[in-house]
Amino acid sequence: MRPKTDGILESSLYVSDVPRSVLFYQQTFGFTVISEFGERGCAMQAGPRQVLLLFRKGASRAITSPHDGDGELHLAFAIPAAELTNWELWLQQRGITVEEKRPWESGGWSLYFRDPDRHLLELATPGTWSIY
Repeated sequence: MRPKTDGILESSLYVSDVPRSVLFYQQTFGFTVISEFGERGCAMQAGPRQVLLLFRKGASRAITSPHDGDGELHLAFAIPAAELTNWELWLQQRGITVEEKRPWESGGWSLYFRDPDRHLLELATPGTWSIY
């Protein structure tokens, strides 16, 4: 019998300036730092039982850690449908450009925008996937 999981606990983004990224995620989403890894990066609480790891690009190579990456990545954050307009206004007030607002067949919506390292972030309402 296959062992079970309880879902995704953490996701990592690799950034060029950890303090800049921490400030972006604190100010944009209200995430809080729950653990710091010195110059390598930190962990932020991104929701109940959800962790966003921010690692400085190349910082883990010196300690032969497998944590390193490069390129523009994608993360999606779940939001209630009633908050979609509030998020659009919030991003606009912060000078964050929404690259795309997309409706989905099941009735959900997605807003796409970039963080300071050009990672593609998505805010998704219920109806985006058959399971959400």
